[in-house]
Amino acid sequence: MAEHGGAAEAATLEFTPTWIVAAVCSLIVCISLFAERCLHYLGKTLMKKNQKPLYEALLKVKEELMLLGFISLLLTVFQGKIQRTCIPPGWTDHMLPCQRVKDRAGEVNATKHFVTTQVLGRIGRRLLSGGGAEAELCQKKGKVPLLSLEAIHQLHIFIFVLAITHVIFSASTMLLGGAKIHQWKLWEDEIQKDAVGKGRSRPAVTRVHQFEFIKDHFKGIGKDSIILSWLHSFVKQFYGSVSKSDYRTMRLGFIMTHCSTNPKFDFHKYMVRVLESDFKKVVGISWYLWVFVVIFLLVNVNGWHTYFWIAFLPLLLLLAVGTKLEHVIAQLAHDVAEKNSAIEGDLVVKPSDDHFWLGQPKIVLYLIHFILFQNAFEIAFFFWILVSTMAHHF
Repeated sequence: MAEHGGAAEAATLEFTPTWIVAAVCSLIVCISLFAERCLHYLGKTLMKKNQKPLYEALLKVKEELMLLGFISLLLTVFQGKIQRTCIPPGWTDHMLPCQRVKDRAGEVNATKHFVTTQVLGRIGRRLLSGGGAEAELCQKKGKVPLLSLEAIHQLHIFIFVLAITHVIFSASTMLLGGAKIHQWKLWEDEIQKDAVGKGRSRPAVTRVHQFEFIKDHFKGIGKDSIILSWLHSFVKQFYGSVSKSDYRTMRLGFIMTHCSTNPKFDFHKYMVRVLESDFKKVVGISWYLWVFVVIFLLVNVNGWHTYFWIAFLPLLLLLAVGTKLEHVIAQLAHDVAEKNSAIEGDLVVKPSDDHFWLGQPKIVLYLIHFILFQNAFEIAFFFWILVSTMAHHF
């Protein structure tokens, strides 16, 4: 019985029944072809609907999947090389994510850390083949492998879960943003109708402080104090979403700056295209995000509480971005209120990149990209632990 069990456990492909090999191979191929066909038809649908930005975002997702394939291939190919790379045992006693606790017999049998590495270490599955002989080779030399087989397996799964979670999280954020922008369509239709009715009437003269946009964003706050202006913008982000007056004013400012000869420009449609264009930029994992992952893996040392402190980073960045965007709108209102006491016709603001950090609006997009990735990182880590724990118990 023991011989049967040992033979089954160590059976190679040539001693595995052909029907098992064919069945498993067919299942994997069918799932892969199904996923590939779904992405293919989704791309064709987007092209038919002239959704070029979303199609480019889909290509970005395919690039991420291809990158995952390369990572998986490299981990598999170099697994033996990593296992045969032996290092002194003393090197593994420094910069550990978890603290080793020795019992009375002197054996390491427990860990103390918020990362449940002990649970992950109990997973008996071996998705990456081999590894035993290489580990014994290092043991005979009185050394240990550079990276254990289980550690390679865990790293493999974590990178895969991280990339997939980031894509799903970015897509969900894009859908929520699209739903919010869709609500502005009613405002666009109303503005278009009002423009037709006002075409023949003479524009009225209105005091600047009577405009709702000025009332909401100027109010004299920040006129004499920059600190009060920033504090007002910080608080405003929690309760002030985009109002109809904001949309109307920003729309008119954009049209007068970029397409003054076309007053009937569909600003809402333009906003949707911009959202889709930005989505293709944030859906991927850029090189600097992978650098962040590597740095986190390096400094995730027991006692430093890196995972705890790093959780505050996206929150702080989100508050900074929200405050900055509100302050940009407040500056637009401030510029108009300071230069004019009364205006003939509608209120017109002048958009400018100078209001953003270093005069670069794309910095905000980079920060949003990092915030999305950091949130995906937190969620991926949670699901990684959850799935591993469930696999251990069930």
